[in-house]
Order: sequence, then C-alpha cells, then structure tokens
Amino acid sequence: MERPESSGGASSSAVADWSLAFWTLCSVLLPVLITLWCSFQRSRRQLLMREIFRKSKHDWHYTDLFGQPSYCCVCAQHILQGAFCPCCGLRVSEGCLKKADQLFLCKEIMLRSSGGAPSAMPHHWIRGNVPLCSCCQVCKQQCGTQPKLCDYRCVWCQYTVHDDCMVDHLKTENCTFGEFRDLIIPPYYLSTINQMRKDKRTSYEKVVPYCRKHWTPVIILANTRSGNNMGETLLGEFKILLNPVQVFDLSKITPAKALQLCTLLPCNAVRVLVCGGDGTVGWVLDAIDEMKIKGQERYIPQVAILPLGTGNDLSNTLGWGAGYAGEVPVEQILRNVMEADGIKLDRWKVQVTNKGYYNLRKPKVFTMNNYFSIGPDALMALNFHAHREKTPSLFSSRIINKAVYFFYGTKDCLVQECKDLNKKIELELDGERIELPDLEGIIVLNIGYWGAGCRLWEGTGDEPYPLARHDDGLLEVVGVHGSFHCAQIQMKLANPLRLGQAHTVMLILKSSKMPMQVDGEPWAQGPCTVTITHKTRALMLYPSGEQTDDEASSVSEQDHVREQTDEDV
Repeated sequence: MERPESSGGASSSAVADWSLAFWTLCSVLLPVLITLWCSFQRSRRQLLMREIFRKSKHDWHYTDLFGQPSYCCVCAQHILQGAFCPCCGLRVSEGCLKKADQLFLCKEIMLRSSGGAPSAMPHHWIRGNVPLCSCCQVCKQQCGTQPKLCDYRCVWCQYTVHDDCMVDHLKTENCTFGEFRDLIIPPYYLSTINQMRKDKRTSYEKVVPYCRKHWTPVIILANTRSGNNMGETLLGEFKILLNPVQVFDLSKITPAKALQLCTLLPCNAVRVLVCGGDGTVGWVLDAIDEMKIKGQERYIPQVAILPLGTGNDLSNTLGWGAGYAGEVPVEQILRNVMEADGIKLDRWKVQVTNKGYYNLRKPKVFTMNNYFSIGPDALMALNFHAHREKTPSLFSSRIINKAVYFFYGTKDCLVQECKDLNKKIELELDGERIELPDLEGIIVLNIGYWGAGCRLWEGTGDEPYPLARHDDGLLEVVGVHGSFHCAQIQMKLANPLRLGQAHTVMLILKSSKMPMQVDGEPWAQGPCTVTITHKTRALMLYPSGEQTDDEASSVSEQDHVREQTDEDV
C-alpha cells in the first residue's frame, strides 16, 4: 500500500519541478521577447520616419523632449516629443508627420514664378509655438501666453500676431523681412538671379532687394564638430532667422563650395560668419584665397567669427571673444555682424624643407594665421592630437580639452623632452643671425593672443616694447625656458624671452627630431629649414565699438608714456 503513495508523491514533485522550470523560463524569456519586440517596433518606426524625412520638403529633426511647451501644428495637442523643422519652426507629433507635409509649406529658398521675376512676397504665417516673450505687432501685448496652440508667427520677419488680431490684410501684405532684412537673401532675389543667368546677364549688383543701399547679405559657415559641439543647435537657430540657403554645415559641404554663393551676390557686399575654432577659420580663409586664384577677387567676403573651439586666440584678438557657450542670443550675434567694421589680418607662408643630399620630397607648405612654434607647446599639441585621434568621443567639451593640455604640460615639466633646443637650432630674423640663450622653445607670433588667451609678447606688461599687431607685416619672435615657464607667462608671473620682430623668419634645425606646430596642427620634424614669409592679407570684421587687442595695447602704451612724462615733469 505504500508504493502508490510514494509514486504519487514523486509525480507531484516532478510536476512542481516542471512548473517551476516553466515559470522561471517564462520570467526570463518574456522580458527578452518584449525587449526584442519593442526594439523591432522602434527600428520599424525610425525607418518609416527616415523615409518620411527623406521625401519631405521640410528639414525634419526628431527630438525625445522639446525644450519648451509645444503643441502639434496639426492636431493641436500638447506634445513632449516629436519632429520639428528648424527652417520654418513647425512642430508636430509623430503620427501627424504625413499630414503636416500636405498642409504646410516650408521656407522657400527661391520663389517659383511663371511670369516675370517677382520683387516682393507676402508673409508666411505659421500658427502656434511662438517664441517666448514675443510681442504682438498689432496690439503690442505678449503672445503665446495661453496653454494651447495659438497665435501666429511669420517665418521671415519673425513678427508675431494674436489670433484675434490677425486680419485679412495681414495675410496678404508684403513681408518686410524684419530686423535682419539687410542680412537675409530673399527668395525672390534668387529667382531674379536665376532668370538673369538664363539670359546670360551678370550685373547682379543692380538687383538689390527692398531698394536698400546697404544690403550686406551674410553667409553662415558652421563646423558642428568644433569644441563644445554647439554647431548643430546654432545651425537651426540661424535657419529660422535667415534664408536656409545661406546657412551651411561644414561637416557636409566644403567652404570652397559654400562660398560660391558669393558669386551670385553684389560685389564687396557679402559677410561670412564662421562658427568654429581657429582651425575652421583658417580653412575658410584658405578657400577665400582659392577664390582669388580663380579670379573672383571682387566677390571676396569679409569674415566674422563665432568662437566654438578650444583656444580661439584669433577670435579673441579680433574682439569676438575667447569662447561662446550660448550666453548671447543668436539675434544679438547677427546684430554684431551687421554693425561690424572691417580690418585686415596678415597671413604667412610657412615652408619646411627637409635637409639631406638625396632628399627628393617637395617642401611642406602651410599657411599661418596665428603662430608657429617649436618646443614644449608644440609637444603638448602633438600629444593632444594623438590622444584625440585614438578616442575622439572623449574630447567633446572645451574644459576636457584644456584639462588634457594641462596634463601633458605637467608631464613635460618633469621629462623636459625639448631640452637644449638652442644647441640644435639656428635663428635668423630678416637675414640676421640671432644668438640664442638657453631655452627649450621658440614661438613666432602673428596675433596678440597665444595659448588660449595669454598675451605672450607683452608678458607681465611691466616693460615697454614695440606693439604687436596683426596687420603690420611683422612677426614677433619669443623664446621660452620650458613648460613651467609657459605656465608662469600665462599666469602673468614671468616675461618671455623676446628675441625680436621681423618681416622674414628662418629657423634651421640642425639635428634630432623636434615637435612643431602651425596654428594647432602639430607634427614631429627632423632636420630641416623653416622659412616664414608674408603671403597675403585677409579681410576680417571686428565688433563695432569694441577695441581690437592692438588698439587696446596702443592705448595702454600711450597711457604709460604719458605717466612717465608726468613723472619727469
């Protein structure tokens, strides 16, 4: 009688074990299956959205969270995530994308007309999601205060109007293009130019929009990979305020191609805003030099800078600041560009010729805007560059970049890899041999700032020296004792070894391999001859009412001389 009971207990135990195993398997597999299903649906949704984005005339971008309260322009529902167009400002939910393409037109970069070339265009109104703190052009009261899709904004002049204030004549009246009419390339202008090109006419300067005398259209060139990665955000903000055709992403198009837009605009009228670091500025200036070679000198633009890089010494020298982190509204940046004054910048040719009887290589040729150096600061730049090439994702902010520079500078203080440079190199200024003291580095300056904001030539400012200018055809040559000496100079605790000023500089590296750099582009160089000569001058801009570093230095020196005169009297 005991056997059936034992067999029954064993079978119930086996069922319990199988049940436990089944539910354990379900608890493991179910989350995996749900995750795979969600991933499949997400991939499918993203594929469908990409297909819609590709076919759409809008420049759609998807975001998981809008930066301000937003409402779908189609269904008028409140949305936290969805798609937005940085050109016209439309915001829609994911499910309304196709309908938005059918209902709303994006900014037209060029008007299509079957008749003659148009000379004006009406407002292009978009309802809802008006900028915060905007004001109605009719009643002068604040717009966008209600928690719903309300009020209108013109995508060209940026005027905002209440729903109740929107009358029929506003829908049909011509757009004035608002505050930035002098910077915007209107669509009807491009239509006129297109017709003139078909008729083989090239007198574009006669086609000035709005009948204005001081039309200075601006071209935006933004490097989305520079410094603090703000380029993508700036591109969208500039596209809203300007014609999208005049805003370029340098990660997708070269400056040489983008600047060909200048040839469709009036001569000597175009201004270019470069959003990036000093390297990006040099890239754009090289493209402008190519325009001179092609015989397009009359279309050469003037260049302003929005500093997004790490050092930004050229931007600092020309009065545009040491770095931009979004603290100034884009509207104010455009005002500064519109009111900026012209100035010239010397550009220099750096030729590096390797030594040796059997050397058949062509000399390396660089263009210098900021400075050339050999020694510890070039070594820091070389180590930084090598580290960034290995792990580019780590170098996403200006603070991290400077921290890495500090690490390699501290390391060189202990190792002193550039020791006894004066025994390995000869220096000639305008053909005259210079006796070198004991030093580890030589820096040849074209601009006032060096090393992310340090005025190297002036040092502590306690000794009067000839002014350092960026437009006088002269280079300033200084020496440093090492990385620690560079740090002391940056803290204004020491002066550099001023070796002189010259129109032509020659350095002869007699032996060993040494680090060199031109405007932050470093390399390791063996025995060679480095010759620096004047190449050309670039047309730059500096903010109106601001003093460039040279003018500030001139004023300070005059004050110093005046104080000495008063003391003598």
